[in-house]
Amino acid sequence: MHANTLLDLSTELLREVLKLHTPADGVVATFFRKHRELGTRERHSLAETVYTVLRQRLLLQHLARSDSDTSGAGGSGPLERRLAVLAWAGSETFLRGALSPQEQAWLAEVQQVDRSALPEKLRHNLPDWLAAALREALGEEFWPLVRSLAEQAPLDLRVNLAKAKREEVQAALAAAGISAEPTPHSPWGLRVQGKPALHKLDVFVRGEVEVQDEGSQLLALLTDAKRGEMVVDFCAGAGGKTLALGAAMRNTGRLYAFDISGHRLDLLKPRLARSGLSNVHPAQIAHERDDRIKRLAGKIDRVLVDAPCSGLGTLRRNPDLKWRQTPKAVQEFSVRQSAILAGAARLLKPGGRLVYATCSLLAAENEDVAEAFTAAHAADFEPLPVLQVLEAARVVAPTELVSGAYLRLWPQRHQTDGFFAAVWQKL
Repeated sequence: MHANTLLDLSTELLREVLKLHTPADGVVATFFRKHRELGTRERHSLAETVYTVLRQRLLLQHLARSDSDTSGAGGSGPLERRLAVLAWAGSETFLRGALSPQEQAWLAEVQQVDRSALPEKLRHNLPDWLAAALREALGEEFWPLVRSLAEQAPLDLRVNLAKAKREEVQAALAAAGISAEPTPHSPWGLRVQGKPALHKLDVFVRGEVEVQDEGSQLLALLTDAKRGEMVVDFCAGAGGKTLALGAAMRNTGRLYAFDISGHRLDLLKPRLARSGLSNVHPAQIAHERDDRIKRLAGKIDRVLVDAPCSGLGTLRRNPDLKWRQTPKAVQEFSVRQSAILAGAARLLKPGGRLVYATCSLLAAENEDVAEAFTAAHAADFEPLPVLQVLEAARVVAPTELVSGAYLRLWPQRHQTDGFFAAVWQKL
């Protein structure tokens, strides 16, 4: 494809993504379905250019507009074109083929700007409300977090121990030319370098591995589902943690995968077929007070509530979230999370375990919700120290993962998505 055409397409795609009406990954996927003529490298260039703009939006908009005088010098065309030029993730030689001499001179000049001397807002590329909350939580570690959020997330795999051993999968990946190392903490995980095409590999087709962030694996380990138990994944989504729980149960007992979205549960079906699990029972529910929940009240051994949240722990993968979420939305999430947690708690029988988790970085969705639940249920639920639970699950170096009584994962510390979890036992 000609360089000018590809740059025009990146401009068109950015114009749609930057409306910020819907998740960026969905917009990109729809765009690629519309332009099936694009090859693998071209799709990669466009997608990574878009995500670079989303990660560095404030900075790049400042640099892109810095030339917008009336003299005709510097960058030209719509703002989205200049953003695409500044964030271009493909071949630099290819890009130059699409630029006029004026644009090339402008780009060279902009690349000489000392970004470290720019205002902090242009360097952290976060909305003011979110930057303030993260500064308060992290202090001096705020800037290491900022740097980590500008990077791509690693690719973690969970080995399906019902079908294979970790060292066997690691050897199979190596034979396919893919380097993978054991995850630092999860005994189920492998961390892969780069973004290899996994879906055609035998280990993937046979259901021996699933793509799953190490932090997500740790949530399943905290739940500690056992053989023969009755377990509920209360907000199952596409079922990543459901599959981890089912494998931990060695395909015995009964595992319910509940979610209010039938579409998300449909995404579980092909994964479930690959996994070989027969103890999983997906079911769409209307809300946390659904009749299905009432019928199971007091009968369940383990409940995992990976609650709907702002998703701000996934900013390396979904950088558009920082521009689409608001303080009002976070407040609404916290109210909903408390209601879901209270509803899920009714399922447990005495001695049962309740795990509450989010992929948020904010205390309003994490510690605040957990502490409110503890206060409201002091008579029937006892908080369990997460360190103790991690040690019992044979998690490696568990002390690195806890903050007080809770699991707290940060991208800059743990190279995972940002996760929080709290654990209780029903009295």
